[in-house]
Amino acid sequence: MYREGAKRLLGTELPIIQAPMAGVQDSELAIAVCRAGGLGSIPCGMLTIDQIVNETQRIREATTQPYNLNFFCHSMPAYNEHSHARWQACLAPYFDEVDEQCVPNPNGASRMPFNHDIADAIESLKPPIISFHFGLPDKALLARVKRWGTKVISSATTVEEACWLEANGADAIIAQGSEAGGHRGMFLSNDLSAQSPMNALLACLVESVSIPVIAAGGIGNHDDVQRVLASGAGAVQVGTSYMLCSEAKTSSLHRDAIKGASEADTAITNIFSGRPARGIMNRAMTELGCINELAPAFPYSSIEMGQLRSHFEKMGKRDFSPLWSGQNTSGCKEVSAETLTRELAGIR
Repeated sequence: MYREGAKRLLGTELPIIQAPMAGVQDSELAIAVCRAGGLGSIPCGMLTIDQIVNETQRIREATTQPYNLNFFCHSMPAYNEHSHARWQACLAPYFDEVDEQCVPNPNGASRMPFNHDIADAIESLKPPIISFHFGLPDKALLARVKRWGTKVISSATTVEEACWLEANGADAIIAQGSEAGGHRGMFLSNDLSAQSPMNALLACLVESVSIPVIAAGGIGNHDDVQRVLASGAGAVQVGTSYMLCSEAKTSSLHRDAIKGASEADTAITNIFSGRPARGIMNRAMTELGCINELAPAFPYSSIEMGQLRSHFEKMGKRDFSPLWSGQNTSGCKEVSAETLTRELAGIR
């Protein structure tokens, strides 16, 4: 059941949000979801300002339906040379293996938080919905976004985070269960033991906040959608199931990993970016450990790991690729995103 509060907020025909997935999609996937009646999302955290504007204009030209722009709103720490020296020493054997040198690059981290420069660029576009990961931007920046008439959504992984988001201006909350793929949206604590499965988290959040709650994590088919909506969610957010769609930009190495993955094959790791994220196990996670305290703070760990990824992928290996995926890959299909969206909603 598409709950009225969420329906008014999202403005879509269907209670389906396509999760923003940086690195494996662009506006083409979002447009297909919008055309099907769901809410298509564009991940903006790794894009330049010009790319953000161009992607937004593409979706506006292709559909009149609502869409979502997603941004990170983390605090950007200073580059720590000592931390990177230790991380480079840890990774040195792998660079030796491919006969390459690690290239120090303090400016190589591509994940920038939402800021006033981005707001300047998109203000005239007045996006209908913006979602945030890792909390919310500062009060002045958030107030600026809301003056456009834009609705604001953010991810919570605990009851404490959900209550904080409601108190600080969010219009809806994504209950990100521990099954979900990609980066954990946690922002009030680094304690991974506090992360709950989606069903348990959803039940707690529905009782704890008065704004719409959107369920995310482990949702792969129409039955999952119906079950979650019946449990109190206003809508659902689905990511992993879209990764094999024809409009997705998922690499062949990543697609093959998803096709062969089971629930037990994923784990939460910090080695690729410096923040906990769920992906399919590979050599890097096995040999370095899924959680490695030497990994530099987010987003700087990606500088060295990105170089290794490139070297190994050129050899056809996914040893150092971040293979983001949720635990439930059963809903992944090689169909159009429009078809998948309607199937999730029970429309044939």
